[in-house]
Amino acid sequence: MAGPHRVAVLALEGVVAFELSIPSRIMGSARAPDGVPLYEVATCTVSGGPVATSADFRISVAHGPELLETADTVIIPAMYDDGPWFTEGRLSPPVAAALARVRPGTRLVSICTGAFVLAAAGLLTGRPATTHWRYTEQFRRLYPRVRLDPDVLFTDDGDLLTSGGVAAGVDLCLHLVRRDHGSTVANGVARTCVVPPWRDGGQAQYMELPMPPVGTGERGSTAAARVWALDRLAEPLGLRVWAAQAGMSVRTFTRRFREEVGTSPVQWLLLQRTERARLLLESTDLTVEQVAREAGFGTAASLRQHLGELLGVSPSGYRRTFRAGAAGGR
Repeated sequence: MAGPHRVAVLALEGVVAFELSIPSRIMGSARAPDGVPLYEVATCTVSGGPVATSADFRISVAHGPELLETADTVIIPAMYDDGPWFTEGRLSPPVAAALARVRPGTRLVSICTGAFVLAAAGLLTGRPATTHWRYTEQFRRLYPRVRLDPDVLFTDDGDLLTSGGVAAGVDLCLHLVRRDHGSTVANGVARTCVVPPWRDGGQAQYMELPMPPVGTGERGSTAAARVWALDRLAEPLGLRVWAAQAGMSVRTFTRRFREEVGTSPVQWLLLQRTERARLLLESTDLTVEQVAREAGFGTAASLRQHLGELLGVSPSGYRRTFRAGAAGGR
């Protein structure tokens, strides 16, 4: 039997300690049903020696760049050092030499400003990516050929994945676990780490935006209405009834929902129903028709349509893939 998936985390000068710890904490917590770890996470530096963090301490690691040669996934966390990838759009020779050790076909992942390094290496040219929303203009100026989307929490382009700022790295690592081993394993990791298995919306909800005027009767939140809807995904949920749960008009509810979540109520509901369907397909023996009803799609045809549009796969194909993935890993 193949060993655990090997993850190498490359700590560069000025690495942010929080982001550095995410892969080990999230992916290192993933376990098979028999308790065997599904990932082997190790940290390396370009020289093999200590590096400064963005805080008031340095870190020592057990590995140098040779670790990258055997990795199945390489993750580059955020750093605040003024490297040439931040200022000139290029890699320093030592970092370029380290990345040259990565085997073809290795999955490459960045957290927050780690996307600058992947872009400087030319790996993101013509491909979707994201980074912390504060660095959007700087990134676009240096790397105009990257398809940057600052509104999302993370991007997944197969062998290249990027995340937005700070805690979006948690979302991305949970996504990797879910992609590799299914929602049941990912949700177990989320419970262990006391974090949500997924978050609604994108970075838009965290950007600095003008505050709405007070005194307009619109200071309520849609959070309780979202919880109410999650308990009723199998039921028809009209926007008027849903807005009434928040004590708002449809127009106000729709606007406030987008301000808080970063997407429309209808799109959010579709994503929640899709996630419910995915979990049922992975973890139950319900028929596709039953899954469709339980998730709120009504019919198997509707479920097939939406799953195809959002995930590019049929319900039966998704079930085959992720039941096999949960059993055997990748």
